[in-house]
Amino acid sequence: MRKLKLAYSTCPNDTFMFYGIASGKFKPSFEFDTTLKDIEELNKLAFEGKTDITKLSFFAYFKIADKYKILNSGSALGRGCGPLLIAKEEFDLKDLKNKRVAIPGENTTANLLFSIFCPECKNKKEVLFSEIENEILNGNVDAGVIIHETRFTYKLRGLKKLVDLGEFWEKETGNPIPLGLIAVKREFEKEGKEFDALLNKSIEYAFDNPEETMPYIKKYAQELDDNVVKSHIELYVNKFSLDLGKEGKKAIKDLYKKAYEIGLVKDFMEDIFL
Repeated sequence: MRKLKLAYSTCPNDTFMFYGIASGKFKPSFEFDTTLKDIEELNKLAFEGKTDITKLSFFAYFKIADKYKILNSGSALGRGCGPLLIAKEEFDLKDLKNKRVAIPGENTTANLLFSIFCPECKNKKEVLFSEIENEILNGNVDAGVIIHETRFTYKLRGLKKLVDLGEFWEKETGNPIPLGLIAVKREFEKEGKEFDALLNKSIEYAFDNPEETMPYIKKYAQELDDNVVKSHIELYVNKFSLDLGKEGKKAIKDLYKKAYEIGLVKDFMEDIFL
């Protein structure tokens, strides 16, 4: 069997969860090569079929659900952890459709939630997530949709929250917000199931040994402050990361269905979980 291509993001929640595998404590029976990239880069690699087991935004996954299945472990779902729409100063949201807004990638779940919140907003600029604050401060955009560590730093830079897009979606549906997932190519379902069990063990190990994971996390993190890193992990790694369960799977299906109903994805598949 060929060596599988594993890919996940450089964000603390992923490096925390994958530490046990990256350190060799939990090894699958198959060989793999590992790549760490920004989430939108991972989305694009999967669109090109270049990764076998990979982190994806849910919006990206919905577009290629016929090629991949979702692992039960490794997802980022939760409450109070959604993307935020921020700006230098507050303004009337009726004017939002006329504003230029930075997004962390066309295929990110952040962009999907923003598109559901403001379908008329078409003037978007794709920006690496860690640069969105600078784009706003430099006046290159009027507002931005932030994710990851920047949720914890925007106030320190004098920026204002306009909308909590996660809170908006929670009120609409009552569901936790699906943000990211780990997927496996459908042709490698057997290997995916083995890897799923190992990732679950890796996450449990990280929960039991959080300090051990920190050097690996900081090797890749955009923000190195311990409190920011730990807050990031606490927000995005939770019970759904270990086991999607019925609640997590319903939340994913509901978001998928909404994206399909408003024409943001072409197809709706029932068979999406490993």
